[in-house]
Amino acid sequence: MIALHELLSTPLDAATAHVPVCRDNGAVLERAAFRARVASLAASLRMQDARRYAVCIDDPFDFACALFALFAAGKEPLIPANATPGYLADLADAYDTVLTDAELASIAPPLDATHALDDCFTIAREAPLTLYTSGSSGKPKAIRKTLAQFDAEVHTLERQWGALLGDATVLASVPHHHIYGLLFRVLWPLAAGRAFDRAISIEPLHLQSQIAQCGASVVVSTPAQLSRWPALPGFAELGPAPLAFFSSGGPLPLQTAEAFAQAYGAAPLEIYGSTETGGIAWRRQDRSDAWQPVDGIDVRCDDDGALMVRSPHLDHRDWHRTDDRIAFDEAGRFRLQGRLDRVLKLDGKRVSLPELEARLAAHPFVEQAAVVLLATRTHATADAGLENTARERIGAVVALTEAGSAALRESGRVPLARSLRRHLADYFDVVVLPRHWRFRVSLPFDARGKLPVAALTAAFAPRAEGMEVLAVARCADTLYYELRVPPTLVHFAGHFPGLPILPGVVQVDWAVRLAADHLPAVRNVASVERLKFMAPVTPGALLDLTLTHDALRRRVQFTFRTNGRDCASGAIVYREPA
Repeated sequence: MIALHELLSTPLDAATAHVPVCRDNGAVLERAAFRARVASLAASLRMQDARRYAVCIDDPFDFACALFALFAAGKEPLIPANATPGYLADLADAYDTVLTDAELASIAPPLDATHALDDCFTIAREAPLTLYTSGSSGKPKAIRKTLAQFDAEVHTLERQWGALLGDATVLASVPHHHIYGLLFRVLWPLAAGRAFDRAISIEPLHLQSQIAQCGASVVVSTPAQLSRWPALPGFAELGPAPLAFFSSGGPLPLQTAEAFAQAYGAAPLEIYGSTETGGIAWRRQDRSDAWQPVDGIDVRCDDDGALMVRSPHLDHRDWHRTDDRIAFDEAGRFRLQGRLDRVLKLDGKRVSLPELEARLAAHPFVEQAAVVLLATRTHATADAGLENTARERIGAVVALTEAGSAALRESGRVPLARSLRRHLADYFDVVVLPRHWRFRVSLPFDARGKLPVAALTAAFAPRAEGMEVLAVARCADTLYYELRVPPTLVHFAGHFPGLPILPGVVQVDWAVRLAADHLPAVRNVASVERLKFMAPVTPGALLDLTLTHDALRRRVQFTFRTNGRDCASGAIVYREPA
């Protein structure tokens, strides 16, 4: 192991010059080549006026060279969570310029290791490096760390698992723009003299081709990726088998852990931690579902159940309070009991729910927005040998402006949702964008002015009357609904055998109840006039319902349409309240 701040200052000899750094399609880029590239880049960067650099470089070798060149040039690097234009605009005050793959190529000379043995650069042990994560306030949160903190962590990782990894090549399906990928894919291999592969390992067949070139390997991945692999060709035939699979960014489903244990004799090593704390604990679910603190990390439980951490990876020796609730077992391990705030991880990506809501509310179609975490069922293929599992996705409940209501009426719910997703994609990774949408005239605030999670979740389930309300819009005295008819609706039973259709009386009842949501007097039905049924409504149908209120005549005209044609219409006449 070598200290990260000494990577460029320790003199190279004939042996250390050939320490592998990166594998690239069968070729090996060694420490001498790395040092030479860093030296040339540092010389170019020293001539630039900018001090703070947002590093948005996708190639891991070029990223590593640029990062250490910035350190050597006395610059201050920061690593944005993503490089979308909206996200970088939010951070504009934090950096002077952006360093991309293209811009690096324009200042980088050809790779040449001939002078590496003589080039030495001093890097401050406390050199700053800033990462960004989602803060509970809804704004990107800067996490300022030092190279010494990262150095402490990579030495912890080496003590914990270095003997297991040996000289294995690190193959990864994660980028290096967050702390897990930065540590496991780049910094730990650099310090340990262990090569990392230049390519992303996206699926088992690609992994196999990389293993064929490098031999012994270890895989750094996420639950989202690993959960897919058991169903893909070549999963159980990787050879030689990776020495370990690492996973971080969220809990790995038990079924996935079991599939890896069956195929490779051990479940993936799951790492739990955060950008602020670094790694905290680990587990292997074929042994236990509880988390074991990493060597050198102290943990305890605060009075309200919050996990408290004391770690050499922090910038202080005091206890650090997290927003995760835990419960200890008798062996001193702990299990996670959920979040105490509204920042969560989906498929390894951290997202602030308040930030999602704030970004949605900034769109001209949106008056107010609330998002909620939903558990949806995912169906594994039979070949995977896995049971159906629950997968967490975000649902958005949106109260529309007049412009949003007009867009819903003119284009429909699906195009409107796509428009809002495109808006959010300027700021967030696609995996955290809402997958389920409900559009409303207003949000379901309770009598205290609160938005209960139960009320938001209920928006994504069928109502007590049976229908699913997907969208509602208002224009003057007219309401527009998009409804889904659940295939399992009880009203289909016996109506009719072999050809189920929705009874007309149910459609009338739905029209009355939905109108009464906005005009309670409609509950006092006097009569239903001009009633017509023109087309059957089958299980799973999508219905457009228009309700037009005539206050003078105390009437609500309703029309149901499906597949572009009218299927029922009539007029509800109501009495004055007693």
